[in-house]
Amino acid sequence: MKTNLALQSNRTPSKDAYGLILDAIDVGDYRPGDRLVESDLAERFGVSRTPVREALQRLETQSLLTRDGRSLIVSSLDHNEMSELYAVRTELEGLAAKLAAQHATKEEIRVLQDRIEMDRERVDDPTALSRSNRKFHKQLHLASHNRFLVQQLDLVYRSMALLATTSLAVEGRSAVALDEHQAIVTAISEGDQAAAYEAVRVHLSEAFVTRLKHST
Repeated sequence: MKTNLALQSNRTPSKDAYGLILDAIDVGDYRPGDRLVESDLAERFGVSRTPVREALQRLETQSLLTRDGRSLIVSSLDHNEMSELYAVRTELEGLAAKLAAQHATKEEIRVLQDRIEMDRERVDDPTALSRSNRKFHKQLHLASHNRFLVQQLDLVYRSMALLATTSLAVEGRSAVALDEHQAIVTAISEGDQAAAYEAVRVHLSEAFVTRLKHST
């Protein structure tokens, strides 16, 4: 009886299949164009096929997956979709920076600053820097102290996962991006809302230009 209880406690229905698949897309385990197979996902994540099927349906509804015949593949963004995504991201993240300049605590600012310093040691590792970059931006969002804005930015960043590569992989981009991060944090620490917004706008504009130049 104890064995059965132990087995039940270790079963995986409590795992969120949707979150597991989404995280795998986000970190690049599944990239645009990759086919997702229900049975393979169930085996990989240790869940039954029913929650995987439901998760795939949900991801398809959110346009993160696209149907190709009977298969589901990770969606990709065309030029116009990428442009639209960056436009929305710039406005929302610029607002987050403005609010952070008003509401961020000294501890939150310190965390942002410390992350920049740590990331300077990762400039030669685009994969590690890309993961850390997401954490920097998430911390920036949280420093806005606006839960509704954070929720909307979470949705935007889900779609960012559909971009096949990181702009940080382009030679020379990493060091420049960290300088841009520094400008954002400096403006926030000085409580300069306009400068914080402008620093985010410049940062994302440069990232978008870099991506456009190297997307073909």
